[in-house]
Amino acid sequence: MLNGVININKPEGISSFDVIRKLKPLVGKVKIGHAGTLDPLASGVLPICLGPATKAIDYFMNDTKIYRTILKLGITTDTYDREGTILFKKDASSVTIMEILSVLKGFKGTINQYPPMYSALKVNGQRLYDLARKGIEIEREAREVTIYALNLLSYDNASSELELRVRCSKGTYIRSLCKDIGDALGCGAYMKELTREKNGVFDLSHSVNLDTLNTSNISEYILPLDSLLNKYNKIQLDPYFLKLFINGVSIQDRALIDELDNNYTLYRVYDIDNNFIGIGRFANKAFKADKVFITR
Repeated sequence: MLNGVININKPEGISSFDVIRKLKPLVGKVKIGHAGTLDPLASGVLPICLGPATKAIDYFMNDTKIYRTILKLGITTDTYDREGTILFKKDASSVTIMEILSVLKGFKGTINQYPPMYSALKVNGQRLYDLARKGIEIEREAREVTIYALNLLSYDNASSELELRVRCSKGTYIRSLCKDIGDALGCGAYMKELTREKNGVFDLSHSVNLDTLNTSNISEYILPLDSLLNKYNKIQLDPYFLKLFINGVSIQDRALIDELDNNYTLYRVYDIDNNFIGIGRFANKAFKADKVFITR
């Protein structure tokens, strides 16, 4: 069974689900899913999980993402990106680099952000984009997100376009960030382009183009699940303890507990043949399976 993650470089113009649909014929009946949705307008890192790896996303994904985006100043749209209906236009040619740098400082750190109406976020059981397509706009609660770094890469005064690199927390809407930066500059803005350069442990420089993959080579691009979990200490269990672990028994036997370090909670668990089995949790002087990926 295929088990692991493929770091896909999603092209612009297709949805994250389109990527899944293209890969399904290559992986057969293996369970498949993606970690971190990208809109059709966006490109870049899209981790695709196969088999048991679909149950491990929370273990190997972290809170940090990096994006490169291009803002178009002087225009606002209802979707906050280039595909929306234009709501407002203003000449932005007088905006200076010093003004931009001053405004960007105000968006670093923990900020409150309102999700765009054209987003997959659910409010009272309804996705916002479904309401937006019906012409309905509802009040959204602000959400706390963190902008760890916000760097100006370039600014073309003639086209009123600026390029940014954003390192941010999970849940950050770059379209909302672009819109808010435009508002702070007093001229409005929309997101023209977006590339996700990093998503957790996955980097664009080590990604694979979708068109490269076929039934003959796909296994070469699958990253083993345990290779993505090496931030956790490793432990090997003998057959006796392994059976207890797989069956969900809370192990308190000192023969095992004395091997564990109180400074660590989660462990990668292997059998004596070095086959990866799952993730174990050490707490209250007991060791128990947190997630089992391979049974014996």
